[in-house]
Formats: sequence, structure tokens, C-alpha cells
Amino acid sequence: MQTVDLLVAPRWLVPIEPAASVLEDHALVVDRGRIVECTPLNEARARYAPAETLTLPHHAVMPGLVNLHTHAAMSLLRGMADDLPLMDWLQHHVWPAEAAHVSPAFCEDGARLAFAEMIRGGTTCVNDMYFFPDATARVAIETGLRVCVGLIALDFPTAWAQNADEYIHKGLELHDALKHETLVRTIFAPHAPYTVSDAPLRKIRQYADELGIGIHMHLHETAFEVAQATESSGMRPWQRLRDLGLLGPDFVAVHMTQLNDAEIEQAAELGVHIAHCPESNLKLASGFAPIGRLLAAGVNVGLGTDGAASNNDLDLIGEMRTAALMAKAVAGDAETLPAAQALEMATLGGARALGLDAETGSLVAGKSADFIAIDLSAAATQPVYHVLSQLVYAASRDQVTHTFVAGRALMRERRLLTLDEPRTLAQAAQWRHKIQP
Repeated sequence: MQTVDLLVAPRWLVPIEPAASVLEDHALVVDRGRIVECTPLNEARARYAPAETLTLPHHAVMPGLVNLHTHAAMSLLRGMADDLPLMDWLQHHVWPAEAAHVSPAFCEDGARLAFAEMIRGGTTCVNDMYFFPDATARVAIETGLRVCVGLIALDFPTAWAQNADEYIHKGLELHDALKHETLVRTIFAPHAPYTVSDAPLRKIRQYADELGIGIHMHLHETAFEVAQATESSGMRPWQRLRDLGLLGPDFVAVHMTQLNDAEIEQAAELGVHIAHCPESNLKLASGFAPIGRLLAAGVNVGLGTDGAASNNDLDLIGEMRTAALMAKAVAGDAETLPAAQALEMATLGGARALGLDAETGSLVAGKSADFIAIDLSAAATQPVYHVLSQLVYAASRDQVTHTFVAGRALMRERRLLTLDEPRTLAQAAQWRHKIQP
């Protein structure tokens, strides 16, 4: 018998690949942080001698969720300014609060609070965009979460940098400092077309090509953004970025609520990925991303929560349900974005957008053992006729009992193992008193 670290025996195994598959009486075999195989339980017990067997008789085990767009440290601004349109929210509330309070300590404490929430909700991989990405990276390493830290870039000064060149320089330094980290990667993160000018965007494209890392940017979030750009330059932001050579298979476009048929076709042709944040878009009244049309065109779509200041949670299970329901309403078609496809968007779709689909996003032999367990025995998820439908339309994040990254347990039986939760909550309370005494 082959010695392995872990044998997971759930009621249902949802590997995501093959699409829409659900395996019963199967085991997930894990050794040295990687998936050995998904195999019938009786065969696994005959062939493997695990150091630990995790028996989960009422659970579905599936890949960990991939949060394709968030601003982790903004968890400390949760609920500070609600029920406002995007530009009012940014210019009169968020940006002034950030100018007054953002620091390495703010970003560390905010990231720690966000990661605690996300681990509890089954997220194992996070694509972040915020200031002091070095602080976020430190917390990610400490926590054991898989994180892509955004190398933020803007034209105007903040606590992190004074001008576009300094943002890019500091980002390149951080990329070099993190290049040997297993679970932390970097991605360029120019904020938006209306905050970054052409020259730094050209530099970012050049460095992205040289380093082989992606680009992650807000784009076509609101009708106002598109109209303002068209009025001032004669071009929609998409056209401007296309002409600059920014768009391609390493580009993650966030929001994309304002699209015409030509832009959807070009997104498919160029291989651009979409980070869909339905709840933030709804709350800020930003619009509706045409997810059904994007998927029909062959565009890869992943799910993001956006930051807790505009959502107001970091709950990807809830985001799946909202995405599926909203897509049906927008398309006027109940068959748009079925449960299996929503699950794929929340896992493999996000991993694919980050170039991590060979490493995570599905339970396939050779990939990292990033997985979660969801207890379906609660009244809200009984009886179980169709597991995939229960996971998307009925389950809640509070039913996630176990979260593993690279074979390491970050949460067992709802207990966080790599974060001091009482200390994290106490720090959040201290920031609340600093920000609004």
C-alpha cells in the first residue's frame, strides 16, 4: 500500500472537471500538498495507507473558490458609506478615508480581517488590488492563502507612491521579492482607465510581457465612465486599451457592465477574461454585465466579490447565486448560467483568468490540494436531489466546514487554524474608532 498524507471521504465529490460531474462513494487522495487522484472509495482504501482519513458523510467536497477581484484591506471600510453611486462613493467618502488612514498597518489588519472571512466562506485563492501590496503579501504568507497581489498603479499620489513611475518601480521590486514564494504571485493592477494615463499603461504592457505576469483593471464599470471617456477623447475605454495593446489573454477586465456586440466579439478574439462582480454592481447601480452573451461568445468569466466597502461581504457562495439569478433575468432566459456553470466560474474560471488553471480550480490529479467541504445536512439544504443546484441556490458560506490550501488545513470544523480570530476582530474594532471616532 502507498503511504499518503490524507484521504478525504465525502458523501459527494464535485471535481468541476469533467464539467457538471458529481462522484459518489469516491475519495480524494492527497500527498505532499497535491492531489494524487479522485478514485472510488473502496479502491482508495485498498491501495493507500493515509496518515489521516477525513470522513465527511454529509458533505460535498469541491475545489476552493477563486475570488477573481477584491480589495482585501477595504474590509476595514465596510459599511462606512452605503447607498451611493460609484463616483460619489469614491470621491467624497472612500478616497478621503483612504487618504487619512491607509498605511502598512491598515492594509495588514484589513487583509487579515478579509482573509478570515474568505477562508470561512471557502475561498482559497484571491486576486487582490490595493495599496501596500507588500503588506497584503505578508499576511497571505502568514495565513497560507493563495493570493495574487496587485501591483497597483495610478497617476496621482497616495500613501503608497507619488506618481505612476514610482508605483511601477515599487511593483517591480515587490515582484522580484516574491518570485520564490509558492502561494503568492503578482499581477499588474492599473486602477482604471480614468485614473491611469497612456504612458504608464504602455510601460505596464511592456513589463507584463517581459515578466510573464498578467494585468488586472477596472473597465467599463459604469455608463458614466464610458460616456465621460467618449466625450473627452472620442473613444470608449475598451477601444483606448485595445489601441494601446493592453488587451490580451493575460488581461482581467473587472466589471464590464457596458458592452456592445463588437466589444464582446473582440473580448473573445483577444482572449480577455472577465471578473464579474454582480453584487457590487447591483449595490452601486453600475449596470448588468451581459454574462449570457459573453459566455455564448466563448469569453472566460470568473467571479469576484469586489471589496467589502461596496458589497458588503466577501461571500463567493452568495456571489454565485446572485450571478446565476441575475444572468437569467438579464438574458430573459431561465437556462442561462445553470448551476454547474456558476460553480465553474467560481473555481476554474477564476483560476484560468489568473493563469493558475494548471495548479488550482478543479480536483484533478497533479494539481494543488486546494479544496473545501460544505455540509449539506442543514434544513436549508435538504432534501438533496441535485448536489450542484444545492451548492449554488441553497447552500450558505456558514455551511463550509473545512478549507485546505496546498494540502494544509486553514480551517477545520469551522475553526480557523492560521489566523488569531479574536485578535483580528479586536484590531478591526480599533480601526473603526480611528476612522469614525
